[in-house]
Amino acid sequence: MNNTYKLLFLILILIIGCKNREVDDKKFTQSINSLYMNIFSDEGKKLLSIKSPYSNYNKQENTFYLKQTTINLFNNNELEYVINSDISKLSNNNKFLELNGNVLVKSFIQKDDKLYANKFTWNIEDSKYILVGNVKFKNNSVTLSSNKAILNKSNNVIEFFKPVKYKIDDINNEGGYEINSNNAYYNIKTKSVSFVSKEDRVRSKIYF
Repeated sequence: MNNTYKLLFLILILIIGCKNREVDDKKFTQSINSLYMNIFSDEGKKLLSIKSPYSNYNKQENTFYLKQTTINLFNNNELEYVINSDISKLSNNNKFLELNGNVLVKSFIQKDDKLYANKFTWNIEDSKYILVGNVKFKNNSVTLSSNKAILNKSNNVIEFFKPVKYKIDDINNEGGYEINSNNAYYNIKTKSVSFVSKEDRVRSKIYF
């Protein structure tokens, strides 16, 4: 009989503990449907807008967890890039953005420019977007691939870290991939690719 009472008492404790955890989760987590949020700089300039059909806000962590996100990035209040991903996270008092899964960055100005990656991170107070994992840049002229790239929005240059795989697309021939062990730099405005040696001397530059 004593063993039976002990077992019932243990089960009761587990049930109460589970209920308390459920209450704590609901206390610190808020579900949001059809989220649309704008974030501005201290000077009042629009930095980004976030749209998600389903998200959670963790009050204790001060973090948004979002699904199927569409994020618009602005420069001087003008739309510059549109980013889609499977999931994303906005943390550090809305200062750090992280996107994961099927990340696609589309240029609003250069319509043909597209960047793909597994992961995208941005410290909003910084000018650099970091892309990691199966990174690929593609437009009508060239395809550049690497495992990591940094898009510097201050100079509109994408740096691809070695080893870099690139393909020149030409409608007159099939073209082909070439491997370059050095970093590559794509200038979005001039539409040119530079390959730099270890001594930081330009080995070659290609314009499209």
